[in-house]
Amino acid sequence: MEYQAVSKDYFARRALRRYAGFWSLWALGVGAVISGNFFGWNFGLTAGGFGGLAIATVIVATMYIGISFSIAELSAAMPYAGGPYAFVRAALGPWAGYITGLAAIIEFVLTPAAIVVGIGGYIGTTFNSAFGTDVPAPIWWLAFYALFVGINAIGVEATFKVTVATTFLALTALCVFWAVAIPNFSWDLALNIEPEFGNSKFMPFGWSGVALAIPFAIWFYLAIEQVPFAAEESVKPKTDIPKAMVWGIIALIVASALTLVLGSGVAPGAAAIGDSDEPLHLAFETILGDGFGTALLSVLALAGLVASFNAIIYAYGRNTYSLSRAGYFPQWMSNTHQSRKTPQIALLIGAIVGYVVAILIEFGDEWLSAGQLGGGQVGAMLLNMAVFGAVITYITQMLAFVVLRLRHPAMTRPYTSALGVAGATTAGLIGLVALVLLFLNPDFRLGLFGCLACIVIGTLYFALRTRSRLVRSPEEEFAIDLQITSKDGQAALG
Repeated sequence: MEYQAVSKDYFARRALRRYAGFWSLWALGVGAVISGNFFGWNFGLTAGGFGGLAIATVIVATMYIGISFSIAELSAAMPYAGGPYAFVRAALGPWAGYITGLAAIIEFVLTPAAIVVGIGGYIGTTFNSAFGTDVPAPIWWLAFYALFVGINAIGVEATFKVTVATTFLALTALCVFWAVAIPNFSWDLALNIEPEFGNSKFMPFGWSGVALAIPFAIWFYLAIEQVPFAAEESVKPKTDIPKAMVWGIIALIVASALTLVLGSGVAPGAAAIGDSDEPLHLAFETILGDGFGTALLSVLALAGLVASFNAIIYAYGRNTYSLSRAGYFPQWMSNTHQSRKTPQIALLIGAIVGYVVAILIEFGDEWLSAGQLGGGQVGAMLLNMAVFGAVITYITQMLAFVVLRLRHPAMTRPYTSALGVAGATTAGLIGLVALVLLFLNPDFRLGLFGCLACIVIGTLYFALRTRSRLVRSPEEEFAIDLQITSKDGQAALG
């Protein structure tokens, strides 16, 4: 690696503004994930049935508990905007750090693309019910991208205020749904998927259904790990980020359990809910009828998708910003606005890429004759692609946690994980299994291979161009100092 000298105002042109407190960070983590309770999880019913998805959710929740505690420790020790790239860079070097950063880009650019498909489904259905007009889904996607990239570009204050408001609205919508679902719950509806020969109604597709349901169970928790991206915009990152991570995952586990059970067991039942682009709207409609109340609750439920959409736009903006500031990506991507201090270029680039990928998947089967990828499968395809990037970052971050614990026990750790190496190892191994299982479903392999190709191309770009143009950003400086300290310690021991 080669580091280049930069001008005195290099970092001044890339400055961020501190604003976020504990509740803002908690809302960022929970809000980023909360859409998984409104859209995406239900595809796991089609893949594994109620029992298959339930078992997959328990396994995945175990993984995310380990991830949340481990990342809480890493983020307190390294409170930089680079997040996963910074952690892995410090432990495993620039190549591993960069590949982790690429995988995070895939996760955080494609996740809002998957969410905006869900938004299009919810608002399109509600708009059509209210006005009898069918607006093409890509129009809704474009409108929401423009609106929320704009909010994120206005300033960190606007971003976090919208995040807190939409997160609490989403939780309100979920509480309303759980309340109306309880008296209408039926185990017969939850288990109404016809089992394959030799299997039970609880696990209609056997253990293979559990494996196929894991990517959709991940949707209940995916993106909680984005909280460390706010480190350089947090007032007290070393204390507030770990607290937000831990309390965030607790809230999400409670929500996922209630949504999975109650969402599967109301009319029209798991078989229909599992195939819907707007599962909670469908449940509201069958419970309350097709009227104003259902439309109002569905608009309220839209807050869950909006909360995640807004929060993850923030995440990909900071992820791209940090990699660009350190020279891994073109440096002009990390320039921030002179007064608002937001990485507006990075925000816009991620939106363009996400929207184009959603459009390609929406119409790709017509252009390429490669199968049936339209309709409800657009969201599922994007979801699997986002999960692919996510689990790569989980594996490398858990490995980084173990390496730092073993090689650098004296490193300053303002917060330490109660689960230690055992928790990180368990989470990493589950992530590795999940990565393999992603490829079991042939319907989504094309998208996964596309993501893998992006990582290969991005790594070649780094090898041939940017590895000789790195910049000593805060993350890089920390990693270099840690390496020097380690060598000095080994020399002294020798």
